[in-house]
Amino acid sequence: MIDGGDTLRRLVLNAVGYSGLAPLARPLVGGIGAILMLHRVTANLERPDGANRHLNIAPAFLDALITDMKAGGTEFVTMDEALERVRRGGKGGQFATITADDGYRDNLTEALPVLERHGVPITIYIAPALIDGTVDLWWEVIDDIVNARDMLFLNTAEGRVMIDCSSPAKRAEANARLQEYLTIDVREEDQRTALHELSRSCGVDPTGPGRKTLMGWEEVRAAAAHPLVTIGAHTVHHYSLKRLNEETARREIIDAGRILESELGEKPRHMAYPYGYPSAVGEREVVLAKAAGYASAVTTRHGVLRADHAGHLHALPRISINGRYQRVSYIRTMLSGITTPLANAGKMLVTV
Repeated sequence: MIDGGDTLRRLVLNAVGYSGLAPLARPLVGGIGAILMLHRVTANLERPDGANRHLNIAPAFLDALITDMKAGGTEFVTMDEALERVRRGGKGGQFATITADDGYRDNLTEALPVLERHGVPITIYIAPALIDGTVDLWWEVIDDIVNARDMLFLNTAEGRVMIDCSSPAKRAEANARLQEYLTIDVREEDQRTALHELSRSCGVDPTGPGRKTLMGWEEVRAAAAHPLVTIGAHTVHHYSLKRLNEETARREIIDAGRILESELGEKPRHMAYPYGYPSAVGEREVVLAKAAGYASAVTTRHGVLRADHAGHLHALPRISINGRYQRVSYIRTMLSGITTPLANAGKMLVTV
């Protein structure tokens, strides 16, 4: 959200919270609403100390957050209604819409019961290849890899490199190096091959994390049939679109909608860019999403919604609700809008 480590971010959030600036600033910088971004929602994380624990929040925290936001006057709406309110310049009062990326099973089993209690809708963005297992949850697989051996070997352009995984600190470094390898050094289209090669060398099943944690198609269909759930597209293979040539990126965006329509009987109206940060999505991707006919597309850029987003419906920011900031007070501060310019070099209108 803000440059620097988690400690600095929490210091900023605490300082703003304790100072009382957030409620004072909200009328000036608070915007008209927000899109909240979830990934996992479970009380039973498989690896509570794993590298990806930040992607998870507890169901109890989601419940507390919704309760607090409602008490503060926020109305929870569908993505379609959120777009309409943006077009109307925020008339109707503060609103929020909840989204979740990737299609984790706990969205259905643990998050949805919380949402049902509150009558709150959610949009879940699905990448078909993650659901059918032709793409792996590589960020979870590399966590398994670095925990499997005290050392591993990586074949790079500079030759074979040994990576130390013998301590928690070294495993964190190894995880970061493997993330860099798979998202920068290796082409998106070659990522799975490289991941499987690493997995074999360490005796790790690269398909395991996806099978354990992601919905299957029957579960996606059950979610789609629920009155509170909207299914959106998350491209086909969850590739970083900016790393693809234009035609491949176009097919990723279009084919995701086509496959979801075939599986669910309805074409998705909304999409989320995989990763969503500046190196993964830019102006070209926004043009492609709009041309594909989606009504909206969301990034992972940090920010609240403003009336001017009516002209940028395919480059919408979100507020990440994640395990690093499981305090209602932190999210209140983010929703005040005061962290939006802090995270975006002073910009109030966050797009791409």
